[in-house]
Amino acid sequence: MKIQENIPISKLTTMRLGGDAKYVIEISDLSDIPEAYKFAKEKNLPVWVMGGGANTIGRDEGFDGVILINRLRGIEVLSQTADEVVIRAMGGEVWDDLVQFACERGYSGIESMSKIPGTVGAAPVQNIGAYGQDMSQVIESVEAYDPETGDLVIIGKEDMKMSYRSTIFNTGKDAGRYFIVSITIVLENEATLEPPFYNSLQRYIDEHGITEFSPMTIRKCVSEIRAGKLPDPAVEASAGSFFKNIYLDDEQAAEAEAKGLKVWTKPNGSKMINAGYLIEEAGLKGREFHGFKVSKKAALILINESAKSYADLEAARDEIRKIVFDKYGFMLEQEPVEIPAGKE
Repeated sequence: MKIQENIPISKLTTMRLGGDAKYVIEISDLSDIPEAYKFAKEKNLPVWVMGGGANTIGRDEGFDGVILINRLRGIEVLSQTADEVVIRAMGGEVWDDLVQFACERGYSGIESMSKIPGTVGAAPVQNIGAYGQDMSQVIESVEAYDPETGDLVIIGKEDMKMSYRSTIFNTGKDAGRYFIVSITIVLENEATLEPPFYNSLQRYIDEHGITEFSPMTIRKCVSEIRAGKLPDPAVEASAGSFFKNIYLDDEQAAEAEAKGLKVWTKPNGSKMINAGYLIEEAGLKGREFHGFKVSKKAALILINESAKSYADLEAARDEIRKIVFDKYGFMLEQEPVEIPAGKE
């Protein structure tokens, strides 16, 4: 178990903001987990669990506690039939490596989630999704350490309360309670993929004359689309999609359309307005706010070009939200989570 002291959170997160964490512990073995929580308890410090830091914002005051970074690795096929395959992946694996593993073997169900930054353990926390697929469609269970009992527990999909970017792991009384050790997902084996696909993915397929639809082909298409729209966090500091899309009931959707706004209807019948669309319609694409630039390629992305403090981010976020609200009456909600200050 590797324990480090006074580590800048800015070096642990892709937005590159945040003061020092009092302690950082890298978890690379199951036996490290109870020891790390014991360490925090003995010092009377709170714990914050992280993966790759791609959906996490640090504050200027840092974190007066212990950050646990999940480094548990391994991917294995637990069972396989003609129709489906069950895969267990450890929480510290890079999410896109799991997608690559599945697509190389022709397994379908997560190919449209290619190139989402972050780790496997973070994937069920916010129910990640893209281009018509999300974790709720494939996850079977999560194995997690519960520091309240000191036990490894299995949490089934039905108990995760999964909705858009929300689960028991990030919302409600148990938010932040568990350390996710591994996930078990069920994918289709030798699936026959057929159009139509998610709108922007289908447009790319049509424009490039693609007629073969294996999981690997879809992965390559999605990867190309994302590369053309989304900044590489290793090159440009960002936290991925910064604002959540807005889901509407039928009455709200009708009102929005009456105002001339574009409303998307998803395959399950739910209606939404894309937050990036509102930001772009408001004329904010490419504009800079307090050192943060609204990406010219995808208005949902904020790029940290010169900001050094959380105060800059707060000012930029609030200004963008106010402009959108004043124009359209919708208040945008931040997607990345924020590390609290820790002990008072």
